[in-house]
Amino acid sequence: MNIEELTKSQLLLLTILVTFVTSIATGILTVSLLDQAPPVVTQTVNQIVERTIKTVAPSLPVTVVKTTAPAPPSSEDLVTGALAAQNARTVLIYKTDQSTSTAATAIGTYLPSARAVATAAADILPKQAIIEFPDGLTKPVTLTRENKSLAIYGFSDSATLPQVADPKLVSAQDLKLGETVLAIRGDGSATTGIVAQVTTNGVYTTLPSVGAGVGAVDLSGDLVGIATGNAQGLFISADVLHALLIATSTTATTTATNTPIVSASAP
Repeated sequence: MNIEELTKSQLLLLTILVTFVTSIATGILTVSLLDQAPPVVTQTVNQIVERTIKTVAPSLPVTVVKTTAPAPPSSEDLVTGALAAQNARTVLIYKTDQSTSTAATAIGTYLPSARAVATAAADILPKQAIIEFPDGLTKPVTLTRENKSLAIYGFSDSATLPQVADPKLVSAQDLKLGETVLAIRGDGSATTGIVAQVTTNGVYTTLPSVGAGVGAVDLSGDLVGIATGNAQGLFISADVLHALLIATSTTATTTATNTPIVSASAP
């Protein structure tokens, strides 16, 4: 066949075929030469290939993200936070015919979820009383239940009460000797101490006399107990308070179920 008689398409295909055969032959020849070449030549060729690959495909930059964990609260932060929470819950109890500018009849601890105030039992506690919150707000209350150590005052269902942190009640069995306890006196002053002993009588602390009815809290702001006013720093455990609150709730439910509803104006 005369090459001059080939069409353009046939010439193109012929060119591709010759190129393909030539490339295969070149590859075979190169491999054969490398197998016969000294090691130095082989290493040089490999280095050239590696550098060529690195140049064509550079590695992408690696982004390192550093995360900083939040610092744990210091002891001072825990103390100030717990005292601030308890200060908002420390209230003064007055008789209904008594001015709030005079000395309070008793000190109590406001329990938001129970809508109640807990204080130490005493003969001077009135059946009807006025509660003064730290911001000066006053609300009427009724003595709903008491035992030989504690008294519970309850607010009316329609009363609008301050929104403050609700404390957990710390069981006496969960307390540890040497654990920090904090208290706010009726005049707003703060004091700190530790748990000295836990007995069936209550929780003994190194807190000075803070006044009957004052609540003691741990570093989480949770309620450890209610002060008896004993000079030895004795507090009625939160277990006793919990049992009295349950009894109060049960009595209120039973009364509401068995007693007909009577329309009356809110106090």
